[in-house]
Amino acid sequence: MSAPALLLTIATIALAAAGGAPPAHAQVGEEVPFITTPDRVTQAMLRLAGVGPKDHVIDLGSGDGRIVITAARRFGATGLGVEIVPDLVQRSLDNARRAGVADRAKFLEQDLFKTDLSPASVITMYLLPEVNLQLRPALQALRPGVRVVSHDWDMGDWLPDRTLTLEVPDKAIGREKLSRLHLWVVPARAAGLWCGAQGRQWRLTQRHQMAEGMVGTGREQRAAVGRLDGAALELRAGPDGVRAQVAGDALKVSWAGGAWAAWKNQTLQRTAADRCPD
Repeated sequence: MSAPALLLTIATIALAAAGGAPPAHAQVGEEVPFITTPDRVTQAMLRLAGVGPKDHVIDLGSGDGRIVITAARRFGATGLGVEIVPDLVQRSLDNARRAGVADRAKFLEQDLFKTDLSPASVITMYLLPEVNLQLRPALQALRPGVRVVSHDWDMGDWLPDRTLTLEVPDKAIGREKLSRLHLWVVPARAAGLWCGAQGRQWRLTQRHQMAEGMVGTGREQRAAVGRLDGAALELRAGPDGVRAQVAGDALKVSWAGGAWAAWKNQTLQRTAADRCPD
């Protein structure tokens, strides 16, 4: 792992891994630090993301290339490793050739903040908290359903959809011999006013994958809460519930229950207006 944009020293990373906070102005070192991810953790990260042959994995700060190479060799995926240290990029290319996956595992010497992430279906990273937060806007701008896995560090108030803790006796840094793997699924943009037939409307707000708002018909509006799993939205209001797919500015209801049962198979459209038409 490397922290390309910050060029943090090994001491800074060791402090953070041990539970301390990096200094406000991190010292710039001559060399980018590289910390090996144990093979057990590498495979667990890829399994947590559900990586398969149809996936394209981009590993940010790819070090010796093991995540991308493992994704190609064991999971059948294609991948790109982004690393700022030339020697590590060359080592990754050599490792990919030896593993017989050079056609599916590519590596670039590049600043991760200048990397086009749009081809990825899975993003993996073992960076630092402040780097994760700087990357967060770019990650959340990816298409809904892209999976992001971070080793050890979270992304502030964008809470993970799932966290897995592993015992790692041979972990090189930190007092705890544990690795925490965090998974996020990039949510669709569901906020706004949605209008449907017969006066049906949803007025939703959104914070990351969590959504809430007023749902109903005309003056019969009820508070509902829910969450997004990629483009899939589920809302509940007591015993009543609805599931829908967000497709751009269309919201397609796939299931509805309770008092909302009649909404099944309906489509609502997002509007920029202040109110839905009568």
